[in-house]
Amino acid sequence: MHPSPRRPAAATSNPAMLLLLLCLGWAPPGWGWSRGSSRGTAGLPPNATTPISIMGLMPVNQSEEESRITQGVLPAVYLAMDQIRNESLLNPYSLDLRVYDTECDNAKGLKAFYDAIKFGPNHLMVFGGVCATVTSIIAESLKGWNLVQLSFAATTPELADKKKYPYFFRTVPSDNAVNPAILKLLKHYHWKRVGTLTQDVQRFSEVRNNLTDVLDGKDIEISDTESFSDDPCTSVKKLKVNDVRIILGQFNEEMAVKVFCCAYDEEMYGSKYQWIIPGWYENLWWEAWINSSQCLSKNLLTAMEGYIGVDFEPLSSKTNKTISGRTPQQYEKEYNARRGDGQSSKFHGYAYDGIWVIANSLQRAMRYLNSTNEHQKIEDFNYSNQKLGNIFLSAMNETRFFGVTGEVVFKNGERMGTIKFTQFQEQKEVKVGEYNAVDDTLIIINNSIRFQGVEPPKDKTIIQEELRKISLPLYSILSALTILGMIMASAFLFFNIKNRNQKLIKMSSPYMNNLIILGGMLSYASIFLFGLDGSFVSEKTFETLCTVRTWILTVGYTTAFGAMFAKTWRVHAIFKNVKMKKKPDPAGRDISIRPILEHCENTHMTIWLGIVYAYKGLLMLFGCFLAWETRNVSIPALNDSKYIGMSVYNVGIMCIIGAAVSFLTRDQPNVQFCIVALVIIFCSTITLCLVFVPKLITLRTNPDAATQNRRFQFTQNQKKEDSKTSTSVTSVNQASTSRLEGLQSENHRLRMKITELDKDLEEVTMQLQDTPEKTTYIKQNHYQDLNDILSIRNFTDGKDGEKAILKNHLDQNPPAQWGSSDPSRTSKDPIEDINSPEHIQRRLSLQLPILHHAYLPSIGGVDASCASPCVSPSASPRHRHVPPSFRVMVSGL
Repeated sequence: MHPSPRRPAAATSNPAMLLLLLCLGWAPPGWGWSRGSSRGTAGLPPNATTPISIMGLMPVNQSEEESRITQGVLPAVYLAMDQIRNESLLNPYSLDLRVYDTECDNAKGLKAFYDAIKFGPNHLMVFGGVCATVTSIIAESLKGWNLVQLSFAATTPELADKKKYPYFFRTVPSDNAVNPAILKLLKHYHWKRVGTLTQDVQRFSEVRNNLTDVLDGKDIEISDTESFSDDPCTSVKKLKVNDVRIILGQFNEEMAVKVFCCAYDEEMYGSKYQWIIPGWYENLWWEAWINSSQCLSKNLLTAMEGYIGVDFEPLSSKTNKTISGRTPQQYEKEYNARRGDGQSSKFHGYAYDGIWVIANSLQRAMRYLNSTNEHQKIEDFNYSNQKLGNIFLSAMNETRFFGVTGEVVFKNGERMGTIKFTQFQEQKEVKVGEYNAVDDTLIIINNSIRFQGVEPPKDKTIIQEELRKISLPLYSILSALTILGMIMASAFLFFNIKNRNQKLIKMSSPYMNNLIILGGMLSYASIFLFGLDGSFVSEKTFETLCTVRTWILTVGYTTAFGAMFAKTWRVHAIFKNVKMKKKPDPAGRDISIRPILEHCENTHMTIWLGIVYAYKGLLMLFGCFLAWETRNVSIPALNDSKYIGMSVYNVGIMCIIGAAVSFLTRDQPNVQFCIVALVIIFCSTITLCLVFVPKLITLRTNPDAATQNRRFQFTQNQKKEDSKTSTSVTSVNQASTSRLEGLQSENHRLRMKITELDKDLEEVTMQLQDTPEKTTYIKQNHYQDLNDILSIRNFTDGKDGEKAILKNHLDQNPPAQWGSSDPSRTSKDPIEDINSPEHIQRRLSLQLPILHHAYLPSIGGVDASCASPCVSPSASPRHRHVPPSFRVMVSGL
């Protein structure tokens, strides 16, 4: 420190020696000092009669780092006191600053404060407060002593709480004062998306929290907030993942080296990124910490290039005269001359303005007391005088003048100062702009700020907003295919309505068929709507289409497959339900919504799709079950189970494949629309063709064959009823290949047998004579053959009426009684010889045509629809109907 010009030479040679002499209790003539830990340092002019004591609380012990601040500001303090005395600003008073060593320790600092109150004079104000913790403890107790404190170096944001520290003021802006300046800088370069990276320390966390409040509602988004304790690399990686380009950092010099090393590893530097960090670091700050990092010096400097530092302005750049009558530049020269080779501090200008604030406030209080005529003076202040304490407090709040640090004005005890912006350019800090908190103005020095690109970095990756439209040729082609499908569906509808009275169509539920066609046409129609995007319709219309096209496709598939399942349920109810009750079928079709680039979404889209998938999936499974259950119903006109199963299979596979591929092509609207349209066209076309093409072919080729009841058998697992009352036809086991082969072999054998018997019977009939020899021949050679003919009635499978006729005849003429009597004869008639030629011929003429008519259709002979024998038994073999060789007995296996 350097004494004022009037101090003795012995006290001016060495600042350290001066502090040592003060500690030993020696004070040069004209200096005041106090007991305890106080150190008198204020000089009084010879003609000053009333000194005004000011309590100075600063760390003086040179072993503390913060003591360098004290050494750097004391020359500025003495300079201000000398100028105030020379200008007689407080005449007849003079300032008497008494410095008390806080040693930057909470306990020692609090003891120094109480010792100054107990052993020193009545101090009108407290000047100082360098260490944040000591300052906050003392500032909290000021109200009890009616003391106003003015700090020049305490920047911690915690002291801004006026409810807790109502008597605390500071000429230096707080750490939070940089946030409005940052906001102004962000708006200047139109940066609307930022991220924060904060060291996990209270000082930095408070600044970050205040920054969040400042940016709130200012149309600037904090997209990511990261904090770290020791290793910042993880947080830096997260910022990169979240595409943060403008990073607002709060950390000390040691952590800054680690941060920029991580930024270099992640390539978060250069033209795409902008780092904004504290600007209060010491000159060449990275050199002290480079060895503690794992980063090369050149890599570190590469990552640091272009960062912007934000800090308060030590001295105003304006050339206006200050309250002392000197410009900030003139003051700086005088300060440098005072300190010589001693320690400098960036707080010296705030300490200089602080002394002028105290003098200006006391002068304002003196004027107030003189104007009230209360005969009270400022030297009458004591720690219990609340009235004078409030007067000093009010005078401090009303302070406003231009100082060497800029406009000096307080808002709730906080200094509205000037914030400077510096940029790291070619390994040195360069001032590029400043922000005036009083006027809320930002000034960027022309051509001083450099960005590593041709323009300032963007705040995020720029996505070019280009609407990807569906190609008009593609839309036209798919629309043409859709129109063809709708024409086909219309043709099926015309066919179904025109032939609705035909037995083939009537038995296949024509109204259900109409619903299937309607569902297919609705599905076709949805393709036109899926192809309409922002290039064809307005945004409002597109929102409406999102709902319409979804419901059209849903209703279309539900209508088509619901009708198909209803038909299947009808068949199932007829052949599986004993009571023959009609039951409705609410079955539908599960669908998958595949949005195009202009997505159709709502708040509960996931829930809605889940419900649709769930209930339509269950209904489809139920429809498949019905189709499986009725798979053996062999009336083509009535049963579509096989085709329904094929439709469900094809539609299910196509929907799954289409949904997957469409999801993967969300960013390609042409491909996605093509997939959606082709899936709908394919599914609708296949379904309609499977249902109607077989009917159309059958109706044109063989309309009666479709309604024949040749395959009216099931393989039900039923228990056998009582053999005495069972008259049902024995079911054929479809799964048994050996049984099938056996029946076919038996069929062939019987057909050969009946052919041989026909020949023999014809021969017997033509040559029969009433001779005992031939009678004996017939009895010996043909009686067993005739019984074989009668026994084949177990294989008949003709119409019900025909079987009833045969059964009735056989019951009246059992094989065992053939030849016993003739039903037309009376009891009085003589017994006719059953072996007589007349009896044999009469039996054959009646029974053989019935057997032929009942049995031959089953083995491929005469058609069962024939109401009477097609040929006479007396006809010759050359004129008799010969059954086609391709007929089989068991059909539908």
